[in-house]
Amino acid sequence: MEYLDSLRLVDGPVVWLAWAAGAAGLAYLLWHAGLRNTGLRHSAFRHTAFRHFGQRRLASAAVVVATVTLLAAALVAAVHWFLIYVITVFPAELPGENLAWSLAAVAALLLWLMRLFGLWGRGRSRPNRWRSSAAATAAFLAVLALSAVQINIYFGLNHTVGDLTGTAVARIQPLEAGLTRTAGDPAATGLAHWRAPAELPHGVIRKAVIPGTVSGFQSRDAYVYLPPAYQSSPRPALPVLVLFSGQPGSPADWLTGGALRSRLDGFAARHAGVAPVVVVVDPNGSPSGNTLCLDSRIAQVDTFLARDVPDWINRTLDVDPSPGQWAAGGFSFGGTCAMQMVTRHPDVYSAALAFSSENEPAIAKERAKTIEASFGADVAAFDRLTPLRVMAENRFDGQGVYFAAGDHDPEFISHMDVLSEAARRAGFTVETHRIANAGHSWDTASNGLPGGLDFLARRWGISL
Repeated sequence: MEYLDSLRLVDGPVVWLAWAAGAAGLAYLLWHAGLRNTGLRHSAFRHTAFRHFGQRRLASAAVVVATVTLLAAALVAAVHWFLIYVITVFPAELPGENLAWSLAAVAALLLWLMRLFGLWGRGRSRPNRWRSSAAATAAFLAVLALSAVQINIYFGLNHTVGDLTGTAVARIQPLEAGLTRTAGDPAATGLAHWRAPAELPHGVIRKAVIPGTVSGFQSRDAYVYLPPAYQSSPRPALPVLVLFSGQPGSPADWLTGGALRSRLDGFAARHAGVAPVVVVVDPNGSPSGNTLCLDSRIAQVDTFLARDVPDWINRTLDVDPSPGQWAAGGFSFGGTCAMQMVTRHPDVYSAALAFSSENEPAIAKERAKTIEASFGADVAAFDRLTPLRVMAENRFDGQGVYFAAGDHDPEFISHMDVLSEAARRAGFTVETHRIANAGHSWDTASNGLPGGLDFLARRWGISL
């Protein structure tokens, strides 16, 4: 079972097998729905008299294939439009690579349906028709699997079977008393006076429930990374990084797609066991929820993130309570949320890691829908809470923001350019980075996190 859970889905044999099966499946469907449907047979090429027929029928087959492709493209475009502009599942356009792989899957579906409804394969005996239908079904499933594998590779969310099934995350234990702060005790010694012991363990991840004591917000489980230094005695008072995932999504996405533990263990190994205490928080309450990280008609999530979460961390964990040692970060929706926290609550979060952040929070592609859902069409109430508006009206000297976006993600590179320029004008210390060979995917967050941690380390006084 452990072998199956560790089987990789983004490289290696699974990907090779998916390519081989998917290519063979698509070729089978195209051949039988195109060439066979037009009546072309190998025998046509064996007789000179039929060669001219062969050319005409090849052209006819091309028409069949082109028709299926165009119909599939129309269906993908229609569904994409419906998801964004009608039921507003996504607030931005889906990446072109994923639409292309969806096109392949839909085209295979149409070719398979042609077989099921008898548009090709007529004239055969019943056993042959059954075998042909079974082969067409297997071919369609192979193309579907290849499309799913490629879309997963693009988003970089599920690296292994265990990530996909959730078994790896399900094994994470609740935060035990031995790792919490003793009631009434002051925080542990500061980093400047702490010396690492000869042997340090690896970092650990635990889960916890953060109550919405003030906000009334009910969140899903949070995940807490405690670095090696936290498990020593005495503990140093460590800095804090609060992270948010994308939307749709969950806090566990930082553990799978974000490769959080390996990135932080790597940082700790280079810094004598020292790394921030990281708390991955849920600001949405459900996989499809979108609270905009605001106090609005939807929920009181700004209060949850600026009051309830810091209060719980300071009460539960041995950390440095100074705002200068706290940062917020996130990917996509989470990056936008981090920008909201550092601009609206600089007294809580003095820095942000904004991976693929939007210019402003959004529920829908159409801005009016976002404002209607959150503030009942009160544009002014929404505007005054956006990061760009807050940065235009306030100074943030001494605060810092690390921006990153995938170099294959032009829309969010544009957002990064706008936000970073506004942040510089407002006094933030700013770094911007384009992550090579990444789109709007978890590769951006995972590969950008080490640089973001180094940016924070310089602010926190953590040296090599």
